[in-house]
Amino acid sequence: MRIQRQRRALLVVTGVIAVLAVIAAIAPVRRSVQHLWRKARGAYSVAERIEQFGRRVEHRLKPAFEAAGVAYPPADLAFVAFKDTKVLEVYARQTEQPWRLITVYPVLAASGELGPKLQEGDRQVPEGVYRLEALNPNSRFHLSVRLNYPNEFDRRMAALDGRTRLGGDIMIHGSAASIGCLAMGDDAAEDLFVLSALVDKRDVTVLISPTDFRVGTAMPLANETDWVRELYGALREELRAFEKKPDAVPAHRSQPKA
Repeated sequence: MRIQRQRRALLVVTGVIAVLAVIAAIAPVRRSVQHLWRKARGAYSVAERIEQFGRRVEHRLKPAFEAAGVAYPPADLAFVAFKDTKVLEVYARQTEQPWRLITVYPVLAASGELGPKLQEGDRQVPEGVYRLEALNPNSRFHLSVRLNYPNEFDRRMAALDGRTRLGGDIMIHGSAASIGCLAMGDDAAEDLFVLSALVDKRDVTVLISPTDFRVGTAMPLANETDWVRELYGALREELRAFEKKPDAVPAHRSQPKA
């Protein structure tokens, strides 16, 4: 009797293992199981996020890259955001080629007003020329890319003003809520995250400007300091590299996921 029970138990275990092996061999089911496991443990790697969203992003963006004559993924990438119109333009290029406009996204939320970020807690989105510093595949706002604010210029001007505690953790992320960051909605966040991950982060430039100086020369503030005028002059010069074709690419509609 004991031997029969052991045999039955062995058969049950063998059957379960066989069923699990069959399930694991089915790719869609395997991916679902992997996704649930990663979600349960509360941590994704950048590579896992690329695996999860990469094909979707390529499907959405590759036609725009082809229309612009730029390979996907590109060698260099730039995000150009304007506070007054709440848009973010994506530019790309191959090495030593001119920048090409790929697509335009609406900024769903950006706290603060026109003008640079001065200190921690002022809820301002910074203004300037930044680099992509890091990718966060586990952001509470879906996905995010982190900027190197405060950059060297920010720190130098703060020292001249006697300002300290400049703040940090400035992101471009999903969802539609912002405290000093650019909230883009989840689809756009996936696009920007995956693009940034496919390009060396040292080759991703981020310009945040109060207005589009390519279509006007007036300063947006009535009480700029000398260094703010210097900043806006630098932004105007940087923007010259990005050809303005407002009707070339329709803006994406991006909403946060429930």
